[in-house]
Amino acid sequence: MANKAFTNRLAEASSPYLLQHAHNPVDWFPWGEEALEKAKKEDKPIIVSIGYSACHWCHVMERESFENEDIAAIMNEHFVCIKVDREERPDVDQVYMDAVHAMGLQGGWPLNAFLLPDQRPFYGGTYFPPQGWAQLCNQIGKVFKEQRNELEKSAAGFMQTLGRSEVEKYGLNSTEEQFTKDKLSMMAKKFAENFDLNKGGNNRAPKFPMPVTYRFLLREGVINQNQESLDHVERTLNHMAWGGLYDQVGGGFTRYSTDMDWFVPHFEKMLYDNGQLMTLYSEAFQVFKHPLYKQTVLQTIDWLEREMTSPEGGFYSALDADSEGEEGKFYLWKDIDFETLLGPDAELMIDYYNITSGNWEPNKNIPFRSTANEEFATAHNIGIDELEDIVRSTNLKLLQARSERVRPGLDDKILTGWNGLMLKGLCDAFAVFGEVSFLKLALNNAHFLLENMHYEGRLKRNFKNGKASIDGYLEDYAAVIQAFIALYEVTFDETWLQHADRLVKTTLTEFYHPEEELFFFTANSAEALIARKKEIFDNVIPSSNALMATNLYHLGMLLERQDYIDKSDIMLKRIDRIVTMAPQDLAHWATLYTQRTYPTAEIALVSEHPAQDIHALHDSFIPNRVIVGKKPGSHSSLPLLESRELVNEQTTFYLCYNKACQLPVNDPKQLMEQLSTP
Repeated sequence: MANKAFTNRLAEASSPYLLQHAHNPVDWFPWGEEALEKAKKEDKPIIVSIGYSACHWCHVMERESFENEDIAAIMNEHFVCIKVDREERPDVDQVYMDAVHAMGLQGGWPLNAFLLPDQRPFYGGTYFPPQGWAQLCNQIGKVFKEQRNELEKSAAGFMQTLGRSEVEKYGLNSTEEQFTKDKLSMMAKKFAENFDLNKGGNNRAPKFPMPVTYRFLLREGVINQNQESLDHVERTLNHMAWGGLYDQVGGGFTRYSTDMDWFVPHFEKMLYDNGQLMTLYSEAFQVFKHPLYKQTVLQTIDWLEREMTSPEGGFYSALDADSEGEEGKFYLWKDIDFETLLGPDAELMIDYYNITSGNWEPNKNIPFRSTANEEFATAHNIGIDELEDIVRSTNLKLLQARSERVRPGLDDKILTGWNGLMLKGLCDAFAVFGEVSFLKLALNNAHFLLENMHYEGRLKRNFKNGKASIDGYLEDYAAVIQAFIALYEVTFDETWLQHADRLVKTTLTEFYHPEEELFFFTANSAEALIARKKEIFDNVIPSSNALMATNLYHLGMLLERQDYIDKSDIMLKRIDRIVTMAPQDLAHWATLYTQRTYPTAEIALVSEHPAQDIHALHDSFIPNRVIVGKKPGSHSSLPLLESRELVNEQTTFYLCYNKACQLPVNDPKQLMEQLSTP
């Protein structure tokens, strides 16, 4: 019988994902005290359904099951139903994703977990077709009433797994082994086992960009002069930027490629991917000098400003894959579109973007490129400048036409950690390319974070409709600390280091576990869930513990805080065994390892215009360095700038390693020569 009388409590939610479910006939609650108390009071099991706004299969399950009044009636009868946005509540998502893994099931989203009234899980899964979902809900409702002891046994078993600490589970015992280049080589060989030597990335589909992997390989390749690593980074970045994974018309990378060729994307665009990829492509430009990498960064920042920046200066979270109920419709083209819009340039651009009567499906084309602009221009007997002018004009015309289409849904919540990743990307892009607009965008975002997400050394997680909510997680602190350090190194405004240090102090008070010498994902003051987790492994976002270990080392070098450096080393030594065995899952730890294999370059710049002269230092890739700077005669609280002044009344560079200093030089080329012989 259809369920006509229902109450849905999601209408006041801040999450666009929860709001998408606000009119379902399911009696949804947001995660919180009201729902959890109701389950205990009425002694009813709980369904926790977790997803995010840009998740295609989340939308499918909603259409098929949660909008079906008959299925909703079954859910409402037997369960207290809770909807969770994994991006707002990654703590809840972590716990129940671990539970599903403990059940021997593959995780993913939508994630649907069945819990006892006290939140202990006993069953779960991902997407269920409507008939199977209805049957499962009926069956579990019946078993809960008639054979509850069986569910209690299952829950008790899973809780044994969930209750184990990560140190115990993975044997994270500290070692006294040294950090060596040989171990870096071992890690690189592990990565190389899965290289796709044709199109880059891993040798299986789907293909995710995974910038943290290629930042490690870039560093290992430079440090160990490993051409195989460098070739793979170059191969991967070229094909990603040429492929359908990248929005050739409007800029920005989509979440992953469904095929081996980076051709067919899963069309959602995530802020966290693009922030990290801006860092990666900026660093790769320093090594390879490919114009493609610069163009990719510039076009992605154009997209960020145009489509993802709030009036307050925050960055939105994501763009959906779907529009008008069809995946990718906003981004697809017909050959007639090119002929109509581009006039005399149509034939050339049809060839450039590989447009046919349908390169993906009939009458549906995904623009992609097959080669570098230089090769394409030579093959078509035109100059490179002329080609690039035509491409720019083409993209403007296509963008204008596309702007008249129904747009994909925008997830307009602003997440602190994801903003931190993008802020870091903007700082790196400014350092390498010197575009003042990048720094302006970065500063606007940093001030937004301070004014809206920061209070008394603490961070909030989410900003929506003019209001910040949810206490920050370790991910938020780690990403913002990293970004503020990067912002200092391109502005030399020590205020940013002070903010970073204050946030570090909060993490040491609220998140650090002295017994295991790692950080919890949630603060001491946070809501207590059935398990308190430590994030060790990378996902699409680097592990928050790896980020914090890197921050402690970087800030320790800048502030001469040996206690920070010692904590970082202890964390890395706990990971030493598993990062050597499985660097693919711990690439950010591996990246930190590259910084500990040889001395860190301490570079001090004294200049009348330090924020301008900084770009000379970024003409080359220096994988392991900290940079400080000041104007002559100005006061600095940083030990690395003590007694540093102009020499010969010119811009002066100072270089030290391990508390041993080289002679100051006035020419950045001389500094690079010193750097090549530490």
